[in-house]
Amino acid sequence: MKHLFTSLLSLYAFVVLTGCSNKPPAAEETKEETKVFIREETVTYTGDDTEMTGFIAYNTTSETKRPVILVVHEWWGQTDYPKSRAKQLAEMGYLAFAVDMFGQGMTADDPKAASDLAMPFYTDPMKAKRRFDAALARAKQHPMADTTQVAAIGYCFGGSMVLNMARLGVNLDGVVSFHGNLQGVPPSKDKLKAAVLVCHGEDDKFVSEKDVQTFKHQMDSIGANYTFKSYPGATHAFSNPAATEKGKKYNMPIAYNSTADTASWKEMQAFFGRLFKK
Repeated sequence: MKHLFTSLLSLYAFVVLTGCSNKPPAAEETKEETKVFIREETVTYTGDDTEMTGFIAYNTTSETKRPVILVVHEWWGQTDYPKSRAKQLAEMGYLAFAVDMFGQGMTADDPKAASDLAMPFYTDPMKAKRRFDAALARAKQHPMADTTQVAAIGYCFGGSMVLNMARLGVNLDGVVSFHGNLQGVPPSKDKLKAAVLVCHGEDDKFVSEKDVQTFKHQMDSIGANYTFKSYPGATHAFSNPAATEKGKKYNMPIAYNSTADTASWKEMQAFFGRLFKK
């Protein structure tokens, strides 16, 4: 009986002490300390005689100005996908600005509509530059923007656009193209100042091996600072989780590839780590 009383007393003491403790578990402490709060802002701006709708994301854990990264969408337009990438960049400590290239937040529901929206910017690079310049100017107006450190990333159509912006001499520290078209404005040593990272799917049916070799030859011929990463088994749009479903729906050779998505995002992170000092 004495042993039973002692055991019950010890159990009671343990319950009281642990129940009265105000200290949360260590795991919860760590989770709270590392939580990042993302602020999202929708802004309107005008360029090329068109009103555009941009999306800004940045974390609020610091009042320090941070590098600006513009995100250019696929030919589907300013959907939730580029906005999700902007939020990921914000979590990393950047001020991300999702660009509205088509204007008025227009999006496309099918490949025909997407092609109609995108084609004018392929055929008229200066039209694309005017839209991009307007977004860049608006992003730089943000109070959290470090205007001395600016880069851009783009997906598919957007990848092609950011490559052209660099080749047209837009003042950027670097650009990253994810499964973008490689054809465009021929690079010039006098204009191309940005570092370039190309993340390409080896099985991309929209970009031929000839396109790849031509791109590399042009960049090599002017001594461009570029890195070309190619991912086996990856098709066009490999970074977008919605690509597989859209590929099946519209009979397009596009699909999500998680391995290439993860690898290319890590390449981008390392690329920006070399470019910027946050």
